[in-house]
Amino acid sequence: MRLKVILLATTLSFGTLFAGMYKVDVDHSNVAFKVKHMMISNVKGEFKKFSGTFEYDEKTNSLKALQGIVDIDSISTDNAKRDAHLKSADFFDAAKYPTMSYVLERVKGDTAYGKLTMHGITKEVKMELETSGTVVKDPWGNTRTGLSLSGKINRKDFGLNWNQVIEAGGVMVGDEVKMSIELEGILQK
Repeated sequence: MRLKVILLATTLSFGTLFAGMYKVDVDHSNVAFKVKHMMISNVKGEFKKFSGTFEYDEKTNSLKALQGIVDIDSISTDNAKRDAHLKSADFFDAAKYPTMSYVLERVKGDTAYGKLTMHGITKEVKMELETSGTVVKDPWGNTRTGLSLSGKINRKDFGLNWNQVIEAGGVMVGDEVKMSIELEGILQK
């Protein structure tokens, strides 16, 4: 019995030798979204300021942990007037809720489940996960890997309710927001 316990402990410790904590390299990462505008086209945007870490196990090609924080005031849709409206109390209310955060809870297959906190509301969000499956050394001696997350939320679930009815019927802003997150991380030593 004691031998089984020792073998199990050794196996578990050995498995963690391949897992590493990575800091998100914001210069090579992106947090983006798109939402329907007037029911006919998509408006795309991104957040320019964010930070995060993730734990990746190279041996099993699996994501073990992930947490990130986004600066709401850094939203950019390439339209200053629209960005100001999105930062206002009609939408994100950046003065009251300056950040949005995500914390991974679990991974099942190619699906990541985590808690998204936005506009003072926390909800579980399911996202499709794709790991690069590759760990590389860059020319400066850093170890890097990457992953992608994509999913969708209903903005009204997070209290972002503003809208306007348009003449042809329908609304100005769609409820469904599609998210696309590309992360490249640098192994922390």
